[in-house]
Parts: sequence; structure tokens; C-alpha cells
Amino acid sequence: MVVNPPLSNGAEEYLSWLAVERGRSPNTLVSYRRDLVSWEGWARDNGLAPPSAGPGDLERYLAHLRGGGRSPTSMARTITALRGQYRFLVDEGVNTADPTADLQSPKLPRTLPKALDEEQTARLLDSMTGTEPWDFRDRALLELLYGTGARISEVVGLSLLDFRDDDGLLRVFGKGSKERLVPMGSVAQHAVAVWLGTQGRPRVAPERWRSRDDEQAVFLNQRGHRLSRQGAWGILKRHAGRVGLAPVVSPHVLRHSCASHMLAHGADIRIVQELLGHASITTTQRYTKLSAEHLRASYERAHPRASGQMAR
Repeated sequence: MVVNPPLSNGAEEYLSWLAVERGRSPNTLVSYRRDLVSWEGWARDNGLAPPSAGPGDLERYLAHLRGGGRSPTSMARTITALRGQYRFLVDEGVNTADPTADLQSPKLPRTLPKALDEEQTARLLDSMTGTEPWDFRDRALLELLYGTGARISEVVGLSLLDFRDDDGLLRVFGKGSKERLVPMGSVAQHAVAVWLGTQGRPRVAPERWRSRDDEQAVFLNQRGHRLSRQGAWGILKRHAGRVGLAPVVSPHVLRHSCASHMLAHGADIRIVQELLGHASITTTQRYTKLSAEHLRASYERAHPRASGQMAR
């Protein structure tokens, strides 16, 4: 069993605060813990007490990371973790000054995954024609990822009680455990119904469940446990490889494709924002990467003076 190196009390209290008060996801907490463990280990190796470190100490540490080839994205996350911890210590009255106040985060390129076009999406989803239980599972998984635009963590986290049979809505829990309802299209609904029907999930369910969580999981792996994010990623990659799309497909690409295709067919961006679970419309605009052509066409359809043909 791997044992994480100990953190200072202040760092542990900060991580607990993030989990309890701010509802940060387990993945975020794992990443922040890794960043803080690295920082405190370096500080101790250099004769420093992490809670009382100064701005110069932090700059030296960040220079050490950059010299080791740390990527800008990783550097930005590390600075966010450090800044959050020291601000927390000031707010709690442990520290009187924040040594991260003048730290500058690297500018990150605003890169986005390229959405599949509709033909590529159809080629991927329509290729799953098997009739075994695991074929039904894979089809339901991919149809949900594309049909709802949900994150892969949200889809593998689904439980049987999250489906509302009366209105075709699906309950998902997003970042910070925020709950939202998303509609399922008829194709996704059918795929899920087949997987949950007598020829799908019941045929591969174990005689004895390992846990209540596994028993309630919508998607199972071949050991009868809840399917993991990594397992779902592997399923997607396998099917994408069969139709020549493996280099460009990821769960995030399917989410991006869902949003992009809806916008191309005239969906209101606020509806897409709600579907994706974004707190800010700005995030949706960047995520969906509205094209200049789409914006121009929308403007010309909607603005009374766009065409120069107002009634006299």
C-alpha cells in the first residue's frame, strides 16, 4: 500500500476545507495534495518550514519546477494550490501575510478538442452492432456520453435510481456534487433500456455483490464492479480504433461534439450551458468554440438592421 508523505497541519486543514466547504471533486483534491506534498518536501529538503515560507522561497521552488520541465498547465495548477493554501492560512489567522500574493500564473493556450463532425460521430456510434451483454453496455455508454454531453465521471457515476422513466430525464452529479437534470434522446434511452433489460446487465451481474455501490451502478466492468473512468476510456478507445478514429476521440471530444452539433442546429447557448452544467456562460462559449460563421449567421437572422432591409 502506498502511503502519502505527511503534510503540515495547515495543508491538511486546507484540503479538508476544500472537500467539506467547497465541495471540490476527489480528483482535484488528489492533484492538490500531490502539489502540496511536492512543495513541502522540497521546502524541508532546503531547510525551510513550509507554513512560514516567504515569497522568495516560493519563487525558488517554482523555478526548480520549471527547470525540471514542468508544463505550463501543471505549473498553473501548482500555483493555484499554493495560493489557495496560503490564503486559507491568512483567513484562519495562522499567517499574517500571504507569500503568494505576487505569484504570476503562466498564460495557458486556450486549446480545445476538435469536435467530431456528424458523419464521424454516426460512424462511431453505428458501428456497435453486437448482441452480447457487453456490446449493449458499450453502446449505452457511448450513446449517453454523446447524447447528454455529460462528463465521463458523471456517466460512470450513474446509479439505477438516477433514471427517471416518466419523463426521459437523467440525474447527474457534476463538479462539486452539484445535481442537475439532463434530457436523454430517444436513441440513448433505447440503448440504456436494452442494456438494463433482461439480455444485458442482469445476465452479467454477479451472484453476490461486493458492495451496495456496485449493486446500484448502471455500468459494470467484467468483474461485476462499478465501471471506472479508465475502464470507460478504454471502451471508447477500442471502438474508436475499429473505425479509424482513435487518434482524435476522447470522452471530452464526445462532450464537445454534443454541444457543437446542438449549436449548429440552432440550440440556444443558455440551454447548452444548462446541459453541460457550466456555472458561467463564458465557459460554454469557450468550450463550444462558436465559429465566426455561426455568430454571423445568428446575427443576420436576428438583428433587424443586419440585412439593410428595414421597412420604410
